[in-house]
Amino acid sequence: MPELPEVETVANGVDARVRGQVIERVTLGTKPEPLKSPAVLIEETLTGARIAKVHRVGKTIVMDVERAGNLPAQVTIHLGMTGRLLVSHADVPLPPHTHAVLHLRDGREIRFVDPRRFGRIGVVAEAEEYAGPGAEPLTIHVKEFGALFRGRKTPIKSALLNQSLLHGVGNIYADESLFRAGIRPRRHAGRLSRAELQRLHASLQDVLQQAIKLGGSSVSDYVDADGARGFFQLEHRVYSRTGQACRDCGSPIRRVVIGGRSTHFCTTCQK
Repeated sequence: MPELPEVETVANGVDARVRGQVIERVTLGTKPEPLKSPAVLIEETLTGARIAKVHRVGKTIVMDVERAGNLPAQVTIHLGMTGRLLVSHADVPLPPHTHAVLHLRDGREIRFVDPRRFGRIGVVAEAEEYAGPGAEPLTIHVKEFGALFRGRKTPIKSALLNQSLLHGVGNIYADESLFRAGIRPRRHAGRLSRAELQRLHASLQDVLQQAIKLGGSSVSDYVDADGARGFFQLEHRVYSRTGQACRDCGSPIRRVVIGGRSTHFCTTCQK
C-alpha cells in the first residue's frame, strides 16, 4: 500500500499538472467498490468544477475544487493496495481497471486505476474539511511526538503504524526510521527514553523527506502521476532485506512479525 512519500509524490505530481484546470465531465466505471460516495454526488460535485489544489492528508489524496455559485468542495482519493492516479492525454488508451475519469477542458484526463478495487474515491460535504485521523509526521514537534507514545505498552513498531497517532506512516518507513534511530521494533513505546524519541523523530522526518525527493518506494504496483517508478527502494537499509548483510555492520537483517506485520531490523545496530 502506498505510504506517505508515495501519496505525497502522486499528489504533488497531479497538482503540478492540473491545478487551475476545469473538469468538463466525469465518467465512472460500473464497479461499486471504489466509490465511497454515490456516483451521482461525485458527478454533480466535479462536473464544471475548477481544480484549486491537489494535496495529501495522511495517506489520502485530497482535491480541492471550486464551483460557480456553490461552496468549495473536496474529493478524496485513497489508493488502497494497487491504486494509481494518472494524468494522460485523451488519445492514450485507458488502462484496464479504470474506475473514474475526470475529463479536463484542455483535452487531458485524470484517471483513477485500481486492479484490486481496494482504493476509494469520494466527496467531502461542503460544510466540512477533510482531516486525517492522526498527527502529520512531517510537521509534528518533537515534544508532541514524544507525548504520543507516553505510557503505551505496545511495541514502538505498532505505535508508529497506528494511524490515529501518526497518519501516513506505514511498514516501509517505520522499519527504516527505527533502523536509523538505532531502536529495536519490539521495544515498548512508553519505555523509550527522551533521547531515543528525539532520535526517532528526527529519523522519521529525514527518511520521509528523502523518500519524497526520490519519488517514493516502488516495491509493488506504485507509480507516480506519469506512471514512473520511484527510487527510494534503492536506499532501503532493512525493509525487505531479510538475510542480507546490514550495510552498516554486516550482520544479517532479521525478519519478525509484529502485530501481524512483517518487520525488518538489524540485531547489532538496533538496541
